[in-house]
Amino acid sequence: MAEKTFQALVVREGADGRFTRAVEIRSVDDLPPGDVLVRVRYSSLNYKDALSASGNRGVTKRYPHTPGVDAAGVVEATGQEVIVTGYELGSKLSGGFGQYIRVPVGAVVPKPVGLSLRETMVYGTAGFTAAQCVLRLQMHGLTPDGGEILVTGATGGVGCVAVAILGKLGYRVVAATGKADAADWLRGIGASEVVGREADMDMAGGALLKSRWAGVVDTVGGPVLAAAIRATQYRGIVTCCGNVAGPELSLTVYPFILRGVTLAGIDSAQCPMPLRLQLWAKLAGEWKPACLEELARECSLEELDVEIERILRGEQRGRVVVRL
Repeated sequence: MAEKTFQALVVREGADGRFTRAVEIRSVDDLPPGDVLVRVRYSSLNYKDALSASGNRGVTKRYPHTPGVDAAGVVEATGQEVIVTGYELGSKLSGGFGQYIRVPVGAVVPKPVGLSLRETMVYGTAGFTAAQCVLRLQMHGLTPDGGEILVTGATGGVGCVAVAILGKLGYRVVAATGKADAADWLRGIGASEVVGREADMDMAGGALLKSRWAGVVDTVGGPVLAAAIRATQYRGIVTCCGNVAGPELSLTVYPFILRGVTLAGIDSAQCPMPLRLQLWAKLAGEWKPACLEELARECSLEELDVEIERILRGEQRGRVVVRL
């Protein structure tokens, strides 16, 4: 049987320690061991992918490597349409920026009815993370009439999907962004109000800020997260899933012991399969926003390098679907 080859974005480390990336021809035989061979039709670009594509050892320890924590495609042996996100795909395992992946069977999610393969990658890990945040807000008891929900980093992948889902469900969403030209777009996908990153992220004052937020979806971390916690209402909840503004959190215990604020960490890579299936069903059904297609643009594998540089500069708006 002839050797099966495919195209993939490959990141290599040179003798000088610099990293380069290029689309190369690879062999299926070179993929890591696994139970399921998947022909990838679509992937998506996440900030974690851009870090891996830049040689970040905190994400990917060994190079050469193909990034891509998301993949949607067809099982080679059966023709079943599936999704793979997390479970070391694109960080340790060769990822979705290649036309084939090989993964453990426990990492494979059947594509839910109600979504096309492309639509699953409009969501991708970013959208799946946003869904986990929304579920935590609901589990905490927040209802649409319970007060304002702040979404930070609202033009990013997680942020824009969170805005769209919460808006569809009837919540009053306040979208915080440093991109002034994105205000109309954010209102169009579900935001009730758009604020500048600096306007409502004031770090001046004491241990507590004026109480405002019933809930928060924070995607950036650092001082932005600290300010959001300090402005959260009594018994409110803050979900935390990102660190682009910094991994450190500088604040007192007073929001927690005086206002009873809950800080809920959100992890997507190792999310248990029962919860994973539940959330994908919601994303395909009652949570699917009418504006889903407006959240993403599409690029080819050859065009991906430009998008990687864009997201590293903090210039990305919405999601990028990668066509394989």
